[in-house]
Amino acid sequence: MQSLFIQYVYLILIILALVMLANKLRLAYPIVLVLGGLLLSLTSVFSRVTIDPELVFLIFLPPLLYEAAWVTSWKEFWKWRRVITSFAFPIVIITSCVVAFVSTALIPGFTLALGFLLGGIISPPDAVSATTIMRGVKVPKSLSSIIEGESLLNDASSLIVFRFALAAVITGQFHFGQAASSFFLVIVIGTIIGVLVAFIFYAIHRWLPTTPGVDIVLTLVTPYCMYYAAEHFHFSGVLAVVSGGLLLSSKRQTMLNYRSRIEGVNVWTSFIFVLNGLIFLLIGLQLPSIAKQLGDISLGTAIWYGLAISLLLIATRLLCTFGASVFTKVMSNFITVADPNPGWKGPFVIGWAGMRGVVSLAAALSIPIIINQGQPFPYRNLILFITFIVILVTLVFQGLTLPWLIRKIKLEDKYRVIPGEEQEIIIQKKIAKASLQLLEEKYGKERELNQHLKPLFLKFKTDIAFFEQDADKKITDGNTLRSYQHIYLELLEQQRSVLNNMNKHSEYDEGLIRKYLSLIDLEELKLRGQLLQ
Repeated sequence: MQSLFIQYVYLILIILALVMLANKLRLAYPIVLVLGGLLLSLTSVFSRVTIDPELVFLIFLPPLLYEAAWVTSWKEFWKWRRVITSFAFPIVIITSCVVAFVSTALIPGFTLALGFLLGGIISPPDAVSATTIMRGVKVPKSLSSIIEGESLLNDASSLIVFRFALAAVITGQFHFGQAASSFFLVIVIGTIIGVLVAFIFYAIHRWLPTTPGVDIVLTLVTPYCMYYAAEHFHFSGVLAVVSGGLLLSSKRQTMLNYRSRIEGVNVWTSFIFVLNGLIFLLIGLQLPSIAKQLGDISLGTAIWYGLAISLLLIATRLLCTFGASVFTKVMSNFITVADPNPGWKGPFVIGWAGMRGVVSLAAALSIPIIINQGQPFPYRNLILFITFIVILVTLVFQGLTLPWLIRKIKLEDKYRVIPGEEQEIIIQKKIAKASLQLLEEKYGKERELNQHLKPLFLKFKTDIAFFEQDADKKITDGNTLRSYQHIYLELLEQQRSVLNNMNKHSEYDEGLIRKYLSLIDLEELKLRGQLLQ
């Protein structure tokens, strides 16, 4: 046990090294981690490191889904709700059906139930891969919102398909009417359970005397409670986490104070980074061991099956996205839609951003080894191998070409009325004006009596004058603000140097020094977030 723990510590160090390499090469880290895990698997050093499907579903999946829901904009999610739901449910079901029928025809002895099982496993794209890759290129906000929203819901629909197909394989029976009604029941009740649990935790955060430490621990516990509550009653734990996470995310300003929000972001960023890193590295580590367990099926034949189904998935998703675009254009004649003319560029990028990852891996590994009367689960190792090949092909092939594709077709955000740079100026100017208005109307007389208020008045007046004077110039030429940013950052670095020198003397309290160093860090964070890079 001790040696296994040490191996996981080494794995985390390797993850850090590979992520730094990915940053150096300007590649999305999931791609580098999977390839790095594949290379590590060729050695015997980490041969004892395996993935327990119970751990993937019960430990990894809830926080990953919750964090994805937490960073998703509810406003954008609702705006693109029709597009998102069309991707999350119909496209997943269509993909599962296509994979089921093609795999049944392609693989000798493969039943339709096994085909639907495979389809349910590999139909949902991975959110982490797509969003990580797209951060390095300029993508319209509407496009990233659709992909993020889709990733939240397609996991649930695919796992429901997987659940029914697994039951059909084990029992040998499948009733379409019963499955269809159960499908909608699992979705609706799972969502309701997630919302109810979210309201309970909202009440705890809002009205009980919590501290930032208690708030952060509660946020870590929340997704597990949502997931377990829904799964305990055999409903969708995935949708419970997603619906509850979206609700709490929209309430963050009222249920958490400023310290809880700042410290919580830091904790969750590190926590999710480690979870994602471990999962993607372990994907690469497991492939050779699965390949050795194919039995009568040759490695070359299994690779052929995996490549064929990978290409089938890519083609099916592209056809579905173009079909959804055509359907939206037709329906715009009858109902109000967010985008009556989607065109071909956006749907093509969405279709290409179909990398598979964590959820597919977890579902494949959760297939039982033994079923009725001690019989081995049919084609289990082949299904696992095909899933690994699909993840590898889509993640590496589509992941490496997606940034190039986005740059090549030159996407434009035709839905944003105000350009992003201009929005920043407007936001900062409105904040400064509202602050100055409050000070002048409520504390105008007190300014003469309180010397500390004078610099505050002056600060906001200077901010307003600065943005009004340079607003047009900032949009067309960012030299003025870039110069201001450079000088301000140099000033903050000088302040850090002064504090560090003071800390060398014993008469100064290091706790207070650290407090002011933290304030400088927050000021730098604010500056870099507000100004053009």
